[in-house]
Amino acid sequence: MSLSAFIEIDSVWKSFDNHPVLRGLSLTVPAHSATVLIGASGSGKSTLLRCINALETVDAGSIVIDQELDVTAFKTDLDAVRRRIGIVFQSYNLFPHMKVLENITLGPTRVLHKSKKESEAAAMELLTRFGLQAKALDYPDRLSGGQAQRVAIVRALAMEPEIMLFDEITSALDPMLVGEVLDSVRELREGGLTMVMATHEMSFAKEIADQVCFLNEGIVWEAGSATEVFDSPARPETQEFLQRVN
Repeated sequence: MSLSAFIEIDSVWKSFDNHPVLRGLSLTVPAHSATVLIGASGSGKSTLLRCINALETVDAGSIVIDQELDVTAFKTDLDAVRRRIGIVFQSYNLFPHMKVLENITLGPTRVLHKSKKESEAAAMELLTRFGLQAKALDYPDRLSGGQAQRVAIVRALAMEPEIMLFDEITSALDPMLVGEVLDSVRELREGGLTMVMATHEMSFAKEIADQVCFLNEGIVWEAGSATEVFDSPARPETQEFLQRVN
């Protein structure tokens, strides 16, 4: 394993109903970097993210965090995995019967065993950081899509993760609301959080990524810096995909 690797994904296979979605995929993510996954629907991006967070079990291969936590090992403590790895989906998954503040403090109080006072103070600090402090006592149905997605990001950050996974977090948003969510991700990138992000926002990917990985047929077809992949793609399949989405 590379000493610079924070997430080491080695020969991972995953099938659904005998249909292979990941086909021996390997990928290294350095610490404090942003890796962006691009590729057509069905290429394996979302499945890979769910495997990293142990929401899906792999059929073969391994995913190791910081050279010590094997996410894919038998009897791995999944709570330990999810304390270290946060994930935000395209659907916000906020509890509709809980106010914003309650949504955010649920994990820290139940899983991290923090006091209510400590959890609420940390939550308000995060809400203020993302310009959402006025929404703390609102229910999710009072939020715009962009606000709800930023609350989902804050809820994940409240668990103090070392790694954040983002799965097409702008795809369900009105185009007018995409910018405010991407601004939140941009701030996290500037703060040095290790991130893996699947997105169709190519201009944003080019701006934020330290590493871009083009997934095709369940493997990393091409990987490199944003400049290398977007400006000088080596594989014809990458070139064809970029021509379709640009």
